[in-house]
Amino acid sequence: MSKTAVGLFHSPSVADQVVQDLDASAFPRNEIRILGEPRDMSVSGAMSTPRLDFEVGLSRELEAIGATADEANAYVQGVRRGGVLVFASGTSAQADKASEIMNRHGAIEVEELVGSGLPTDRLGGETMTRIQDSSSQTGRISQTGSGARMFVW
Repeated sequence: MSKTAVGLFHSPSVADQVVQDLDASAFPRNEIRILGEPRDMSVSGAMSTPRLDFEVGLSRELEAIGATADEANAYVQGVRRGGVLVFASGTSAQADKASEIMNRHGAIEVEELVGSGLPTDRLGGETMTRIQDSSSQTGRISQTGSGARMFVW
């Protein structure tokens, strides 16, 4: 069973530092992904809205690995506000190590973005709406607190 650590970071430079530390810890490079909002969003069809296509795709991908709809929305909103996601998939031990590295670099807690409804200086200062309980997932796990989350799928 694969396990994925997901961390949201306030800037591409911090996400790059996370990837460098993952590389230095011998984490398999082909199991690391970094994702920010594309600057050039080309139209993929007559009815396409590039930004919406990107956000729907990201939300579906996050839900496929175990994020709730509310968690996925929080991550999408974080990316929309200039944040960058880092995904690291592997064995349980590898994902735990990746999560530790992400947290050392200040992975933003989803609850920080949506739990209080307060502006965050880290992601453009915009207010996000409060979500309901995001901790229950059937057949999947996520760990709250400390920023990075882990999903088993």
